[in-house]
Amino acid sequence: MSRRRIGFWYRLAAVIAKPPLVVLFKRDWRGMEHIPAEGGFITAVNHNSYLDPLSYAHFQYNTGRVPRLLAKAALFKVPIVGSILRGSGQIPVYRESTNALDAFRAAVEAIESGECVAFYPEGTLTRDPDMWPMAGKTGAARVALITRAPVIPVAQWGANLAMPPYAEENKVRLFPRKTLQVLAGPPVDLSAFYDREPTPDVLKEATEVIMAAVTGLLEEVRGERAPAQPYDHRKAREQQRHKAAGEGKK
Repeated sequence: MSRRRIGFWYRLAAVIAKPPLVVLFKRDWRGMEHIPAEGGFITAVNHNSYLDPLSYAHFQYNTGRVPRLLAKAALFKVPIVGSILRGSGQIPVYRESTNALDAFRAAVEAIESGECVAFYPEGTLTRDPDMWPMAGKTGAARVALITRAPVIPVAQWGANLAMPPYAEENKVRLFPRKTLQVLAGPPVDLSAFYDREPTPDVLKEATEVIMAAVTGLLEEVRGERAPAQPYDHRKAREQQRHKAAGEGKK
């Protein structure tokens, strides 16, 4: 298998995005040696800011292996942005529709064609109060077990300090100048799952292995320990509903 060429649209996106990133931020990039030089592979990346897709893409663009990111389908309808996303081969994600499986199929095809597909396994910006990765969704694990492609964990930190997620004022805090830290690790060993039926429990277990690798890298970046159990947004919402229902009966 070969590697995806950096085409016109990707280069155009780089021309637009790289200069402000270089001027406004410092960079601490490590682990580029873990990005495969050839063949299809998956990256699993934590998500803590609307800015961090640019930070991560900048890092990987400089390795020469451009990623195809899964992005919300609505973004493909935005003028100019949508043209760049389509032209650079990004993959639209349609949630709760008849097209929901299209992203999954496109990811498998891309990897089997020797490309990189980037997953944000959390599925959304982290809701963890301390900005640690949440429990992941199983899409990346499902694609990994079908393709048996390497899964490279990637942790990033710093974009969230400049553009905090869910901030009430939604302020961008560029100064003092922040450092965008990105650390890629060695491939996650999922070989124990290859010959098992991909049941929901198996996919959940494989996802936990992937998320543990991403979280471990973020611990290294931050110099802190993550909680023993990742934040589960779904369980937290259920607990809030039950609490609200209980208070309503008083």
